[in-house]
Amino acid sequence: MSTEEIRAIELLGRVSYGRVAASMRAMPFVAPARHVVSGGGVLIRMHEGLGHHQACHGSVVAYEADDVDAGGASLWSVQFTGTAEIVEPTAAERAAFGPEPAAVDGEPFLPVFLRIEPQFVTAHTLEYTRAGDSEERHLYHAA
Repeated sequence: MSTEEIRAIELLGRVSYGRVAASMRAMPFVAPARHVVSGGGVLIRMHEGLGHHQACHGSVVAYEADDVDAGGASLWSVQFTGTAEIVEPTAAERAAFGPEPAAVDGEPFLPVFLRIEPQFVTAHTLEYTRAGDSEERHLYHAA
């Protein structure tokens, strides 16, 4: 694993939620998901009732997470692209997810888990200057 991939996985471990992007019936969609980093891959938990997991299973998906709501001077975004597979997590992996939502769109939450083995990993860092500085904003890319 490259140092950029290790850095991206470390960043991903700092937040709990991200977005999975795939296509369903040839139409793109983005869905929120809870994630944990496990074994160099990303394990995500989604609501079974929406059917998004069926579109993801066996397909190439993108998973993105970031800290853009942190409001700091340095922000980051990580994207993993790889094939998603429905899995049954270990007891330790399941515990790492923490509590489940009670409901999604008024329906009881039914968890389903997918593992994404990253084939492509990108990490972007946005650095802002202090207010009043005349320097431009910078975007750094590591892939």
